[in-house]
Amino acid sequence: MPYCAWLLALSVAALTGNIVGAVVYEQTERNCSATPPYLPSTAVNTTLQLQELRAQMLPMNIFAYIIPGTDAHLSEYIAPRDGRMAFMTGFTGSAGTAVVTQTKAALWTDSRYWVQAERQLDCNWGLEKDGSISSVAEWLISEVPQGGQIGFDPFLFSLKTQEDYEINLESSNRSLKSIPVNLVDQVWKDRPELPPDSLTRLPDRVIQRSWQTKVEHIRSLMRDNPYEPTALLLSALDETAWLFNLRGNDIPYNPFFYSYTLLTMNEIWLFVHTDRVTEDLKVYLNTSCNGALCVQLKGYDSVLEDLKLYVAQPRIKVWIGIEYTNYALYEIITPQDKLMTSSYSPVLTTKAVKDETEQRILRDAHVRDAVAVIQLLMWLEKVVPEGKETELSAAEYVNQCRNKQKDSRGPSFETISASGPNAALAHYSPTEETNRRLTVDEMYLVDSGGQYLDGTTDITRTVHWGTPTEMQKEAFTRVLKGNIEISRTIFPSGTRGVNMEMLGRRALWEVGLNYGHGTGHGVGNYFGVHEWPVGFQSNNIPFREGMFTSIEPGYYKENDFGIRIEDVVVAIPANTKYGHNYLTFDTVSLVPYDRKLIETSLLSSEQLQWLNKYYDTIRRLVGPELDKQGLQEEKDWMLKNTQPFPESESSASVSSSSLTLIMLAVALLHNII
Repeated sequence: MPYCAWLLALSVAALTGNIVGAVVYEQTERNCSATPPYLPSTAVNTTLQLQELRAQMLPMNIFAYIIPGTDAHLSEYIAPRDGRMAFMTGFTGSAGTAVVTQTKAALWTDSRYWVQAERQLDCNWGLEKDGSISSVAEWLISEVPQGGQIGFDPFLFSLKTQEDYEINLESSNRSLKSIPVNLVDQVWKDRPELPPDSLTRLPDRVIQRSWQTKVEHIRSLMRDNPYEPTALLLSALDETAWLFNLRGNDIPYNPFFYSYTLLTMNEIWLFVHTDRVTEDLKVYLNTSCNGALCVQLKGYDSVLEDLKLYVAQPRIKVWIGIEYTNYALYEIITPQDKLMTSSYSPVLTTKAVKDETEQRILRDAHVRDAVAVIQLLMWLEKVVPEGKETELSAAEYVNQCRNKQKDSRGPSFETISASGPNAALAHYSPTEETNRRLTVDEMYLVDSGGQYLDGTTDITRTVHWGTPTEMQKEAFTRVLKGNIEISRTIFPSGTRGVNMEMLGRRALWEVGLNYGHGTGHGVGNYFGVHEWPVGFQSNNIPFREGMFTSIEPGYYKENDFGIRIEDVVVAIPANTKYGHNYLTFDTVSLVPYDRKLIETSLLSSEQLQWLNKYYDTIRRLVGPELDKQGLQEEKDWMLKNTQPFPESESSASVSSSSLTLIMLAVALLHNII
């Protein structure tokens, strides 16, 4: 939109008293082709840091420098001190890669963040709308002269990332140059410090398996492996935290701490900032002895040197999971016959299946979490018509509600509180600059979660306090149909999530709608809200009993509204007439959906039955907790919003196109195609 048109729209908004809403909707993205260029208030001036980085590049004899948006553990969520991409670009999305040459700078990210990037980048940066390595490599080939070197920090590259770049560059006479000293750190003068907090251990009441039990189990998997590894190197932060039942505070919203572990058959090396290990934890970890179940504490920064010493011994073979092991560690495990790789470590695949205690307490956490979300929705229903609440105040309110719950440890991610066109951005979170006032005339999406000592939660609800359009009701109901279809499906144990993911999209596809994000992810026990490797992507592991995942189909109409319905479910045994070893999902998120957005005529009788059964479960499980907390008004709201739907209202039938899709889904489930 031209700048003058934006000013006119803003003036009209001021006269109508809705300045907050108009500022977000109008001219929130940069316009670098305008004269002069237009930058919104959310854009960051990056001129100085680019000048200083380019000065650092010159003596390194590199023509370009790659800046990934991750840390040395290849984490999705990173600490502020690892936000190098954000420091250099101003872009704060959780996925992206930046590249700087002496004359240009470019950012790659996926479609979830294109609008956000246009709001945060200044005109020093070009936005490339393809997050693939091949796209970055093509750009590098066009900008770097033949024979030129491209610098990277090996701690921020996975083995696969490094290989993919090499493959894409190998025929172009350009090459990668590993630079172990991060160049961004050299110019980041006020880089945040490491948090001073000590590590903590989980209380016994939430633990079924001691760390010693876990260590012995992982060692048994190492012994059973035909490649006979002598050691297992753990690099993902949740691997070490899970193995020792420890938690930390290094990563916002994630109870992790910087660490590596080298586990052999008779030794345990824990690489950590040792000054943060209390005397009680040293006793807990048996650090004063040298046996097979004694933890040897080593400095976090000594991992390279100590790993080199271990690898230098004869008859050594180190097992790594390539998804989370950085290239700096990989490249010192030489020769290659001393290395054994798999996509995931045995810790990640073991952790994915919750034990009986973990399943029970994770369910308990979701009951208390439902109370907090019900409090939010009831409050918003009352106050939004008054016209004083905003996206930010709603996000703050749900955090306050969760903080009052037993064993609360804060939010599990930054709340997505999005009204109207902001909700069309799948991963939007409100700021002072983008904050919209909530009104009865717009849809509202809230995606939030909590960390509790006994579990991690993640739930999304979409509501409308006024009169939704017919299109909004249909889109919402079709998203709900997708959620229900995955939730109620029965499948053989060992089925991959990708082979049932289309069930979440089928109802949308039938009318030409879709969504651009994943359909679900694993969830932890007081861990990461996105817990790899469970979910519905092609590289997720097959489902087994005891795995928890989210189910979250959606629909987003640009500059208008967004819909997402997200629940956490657990894989449980299914009763079938003939077969054994079949599973289905049991929904553990326990908050009703907005009734006025549900068009029951679009639901099949089976879907309506599932919905009524789910509402009965909410009444049965959340009702007593509301009584226990003395929340009678909230209970009345819950009972009103979980009244059963008349099953005669359903008139949906299965069309021939749907039957075709169902047959395709069945074929996928049985790996026929």
